[in-house]
Amino acid sequence: MATQFTNESLSSLTADWLVLGLAESAPLSASITELDQTLGGLLSRLIESEDFTGKAGTTTTLLGITEIKTPRIILAGLGTAESISLASLEKTMKTAARSISSKPDTSIVVALPEVEKSSLTTEQFAKVTSASMIVGAVGQDLYRKETARFPFQQITIAGSGDAAECQQAVDRGTILGESINLAREMVNRHAGDIFPVSFADRVVEVAKSTGLEAEILDENQLKQEKMGSMLAVAQGSDQPARLAILKYQGADASAPTLALVGKGVTFDSGGLSLKPSDGMKTMKCDMGGAAAVLGAMNAIAQLKLPVNVIGYMGLVENMVNGSSYKLGDVLTARNGKTIEVLNTDAEGRLVLADVLSFAVDRGAANIIDLATLTGACVVALGEEVTGVFANNAEWSQVVQDAAQASGEDVWELPMFPQFADQLKSDVADLKNVGTRWGGAITAAKFLENFVSETPWVHLDIAGPAFASANAPHREGGGTGCMVKTLVEVAAQYGSTK
Repeated sequence: MATQFTNESLSSLTADWLVLGLAESAPLSASITELDQTLGGLLSRLIESEDFTGKAGTTTTLLGITEIKTPRIILAGLGTAESISLASLEKTMKTAARSISSKPDTSIVVALPEVEKSSLTTEQFAKVTSASMIVGAVGQDLYRKETARFPFQQITIAGSGDAAECQQAVDRGTILGESINLAREMVNRHAGDIFPVSFADRVVEVAKSTGLEAEILDENQLKQEKMGSMLAVAQGSDQPARLAILKYQGADASAPTLALVGKGVTFDSGGLSLKPSDGMKTMKCDMGGAAAVLGAMNAIAQLKLPVNVIGYMGLVENMVNGSSYKLGDVLTARNGKTIEVLNTDAEGRLVLADVLSFAVDRGAANIIDLATLTGACVVALGEEVTGVFANNAEWSQVVQDAAQASGEDVWELPMFPQFADQLKSDVADLKNVGTRWGGAITAAKFLENFVSETPWVHLDIAGPAFASANAPHREGGGTGCMVKTLVEVAAQYGSTK
């Protein structure tokens, strides 16, 4: 897919579609006014008759256009100038992309929105527009004979901004969009395609294509590393566990290292605490944290950020056989702590426990982990908000600021000491579950036992990582959530550490 920026007039460009993002009750920009005149005032008439209002998320399609070189136009409402945010702009552009990506080999021209009184910069408009066109045109229908959505063959973003700066922003957006789609694809592929070994193979492929350094630990190496907690989860499956590691060194060797840790349960049956069918049918998504780490590392490498980052992806399948770990088992984690298992469906935290400990011992200066960890977080925050938990207020704020700068919604929950009381065990150092109350917090308090004093943020993405159905602005299935936030953290980390 080719994506480029141009200063040429909209009427001079040739494509299958022209996408115009227009604000509600706002004057037309100079470039749109010029286009409107070429179209004989068509746009003005539509606005005056309120056949197009510019309200956020609305679209109007115009076909059979003969006055310019693009025969089809889609008008996309941006909302009022004051209300335009990164998130709302992304929704609008994805809505437009989904509306016009039903045919293969489609080329598009997108007019870079120029809105007076908007708080967004030209570069932000360019980056979000580029990424949204790439993400919005890719569906979840990987296995359908007749696909419903096709990536655009050519994307041209046209505007009046500085050509070099806008092209850089477009390029960043392209890399982000493709990296989000990588994470989405990993989630959307079924568990027969994506299992620990095949996920690790894909990690190696990404490393080769981006120049990252890959390291894969097999089950024997995991035993040598004393990852008893993670290996217990894997022992009920015919698929062996893997720890996939991607290393990026964009700064001096003496610079601090940011660690990104992802839960990679490639399928979660619940183990002996077996899920019902309705709870199991989407559990190919339980490696959404590892997929986000893979997507972020792909982007960080291509963007050549001046930072040292290592991505850790703990990969297991939680299945049922005669070797399955059992309720009442006591596991010994890598850092020596013992864990009484009272629910085999609370397996993600057992995987992360060992991987977090490993990242600490590898010298991580700061850690972010991501996991589709608890239904309790979805109950607390809904399906579109990521829960934030931390042992360090300053580091937590860095991550939250990066999320806001990326247009991704997060909310911090408390880590009060009393929640750890729920994890006290009579037979081991701690239990793997507490009561049903505050379950997202007790899960985070469990993980806190394995990060030592390292500044750490846990992101519970159980809600936003997987969409149960299509929406006008979004495909169902994997969303690639938090890839943008991780990349933004890395960009800021490299400039401040």
